[in-house]
Amino acid sequence: MSSTSQKHRDFVAEPMGEKGVMALAGIGEVLGKRLEEKGFDKAYVVLGQFLVLKKDEELFRDWLKDTCGANSKQQGDCYGCLKEWCDAFL
Repeated sequence: MSSTSQKHRDFVAEPMGEKGVMALAGIGEVLGKRLEEKGFDKAYVVLGQFLVLKKDEELFRDWLKDTCGANSKQQGDCYGCLKEWCDAFL
């Protein structure tokens, strides 16, 4: 997929491990700090929420918007990143 960012490709290329929340595509410094303040400091914690929401795109996008104020592009980038990671590793 040539429409994905380098950050997205880097994230989905390997196991998540202890990567910080800002390693997720669509999550930069501002959104990352907002997520960290709410306890979502690692990518795997956001993955947990993604899985709790049963990988549902609309629910996850709404959660991301409500939790950290992510815009539509950021929501889509983060969702796509986690979905592709799950497809590869789960």
